[in-house]
Amino acid sequence: MRNVLRTSLCLLAALVLSGCGLHDFPQFPANYREFAYVTNGASGTVSVLDVVNLRLDREIAVGQNPVAVAASPVRNEVYVVNSGAEGAQGSLSVINAARNAVVATIPLHRQPVSIDLDRDGNLAYVANEGSNTISVVNLRTRREVAVIGVGEKPSDARIAPDGKAIVVANNGGNSVSIVDPAAQRVRAIFEGCPGANDAVILPDSSKAFVSCSTGHQVMVIALARAADRDSAAQPDRLETLLDVGRAPSHLTLKPDGGETFVLNAESNSVSEVYNSTDEVGSTYLIGADPADGAVTSDNSMLYVANAQSQYVTLYSIDDGRRAGSVHVGDGPSALAFSKEGHLLFVVDANSGDVAAIRTATQSLFTMLPAGRGPNAIAVKAFRVR
Repeated sequence: MRNVLRTSLCLLAALVLSGCGLHDFPQFPANYREFAYVTNGASGTVSVLDVVNLRLDREIAVGQNPVAVAASPVRNEVYVVNSGAEGAQGSLSVINAARNAVVATIPLHRQPVSIDLDRDGNLAYVANEGSNTISVVNLRTRREVAVIGVGEKPSDARIAPDGKAIVVANNGGNSVSIVDPAAQRVRAIFEGCPGANDAVILPDSSKAFVSCSTGHQVMVIALARAADRDSAAQPDRLETLLDVGRAPSHLTLKPDGGETFVLNAESNSVSEVYNSTDEVGSTYLIGADPADGAVTSDNSMLYVANAQSQYVTLYSIDDGRRAGSVHVGDGPSALAFSKEGHLLFVVDANSGDVAAIRTATQSLFTMLPAGRGPNAIAVKAFRVR
């Protein structure tokens, strides 16, 4: 920890002297707050990083083995999924972002592993891998309101932007369940996705893409739509299976919904999928075990964390080529942009720290300490009254 802090101070001093100091960043009003929350699986804690002042604010004790985190779009709250001990029940910790303290703990089922929030920030959907269920949590009343049985070992559950479908990747069942949120039941099941792992849904809620992580394909599902003046009603249907690289583990969607980037863990590559035509464009070597990706808000640059390395690779979307790399800590595995996008935070699982990349210069700005086994990150910005 002491070495990390010393390195951080040296980096900051060098950058200030070279004219790339904090004064080049956006100037925030006095009541503005922004924090990055990093779950530390081996510590049972969350590291809170002050984004405005670029420092560690505090470390908060949560439940056992925190593995996922999400920030509320409407309240000053952050939600942490605690997977718990093997075979035991997990929980959801509620952090008040204004106080940076845990204010509630909501019991869940066995081995929860992911979380997604609806657009209104009122409901959370948690995949319980150990109990083959999805928990529906009312975040206002802070209690579980429904449990929905899905396939074997669900690893991810994503709510469509229009709130009319939940797409569940059943990792152990090699399948994808489509859940009707209103009826709180499964309305369709699609087999043939070995190691179904990660899901993304287009902004218009028309399609879902699911990575088949123990194979070499991505499943594309056209989501159900109601009848309108121009077309008849359409049920959920399998649109196609796309061949990509080996072990596609993670999907990154461009903000405009035009393309999906498939991170192929065993091929060390990224496949570019054109969402409107369901075509795989090109596949590019990117780095050792690509584990997470993030696209800039202007849709121009993809950053990829390569877990078996100490590098984040940049891919220029417009040019269709690699655009360099940034040396970070050991085992980069999760990414998140600051609200204004001037910083990209990189969670380094093996070295237990967080790298801050300055996106304007595409270079390392500083390193910040985290706990043991950091694995996920979310950013929350707000103003205090």
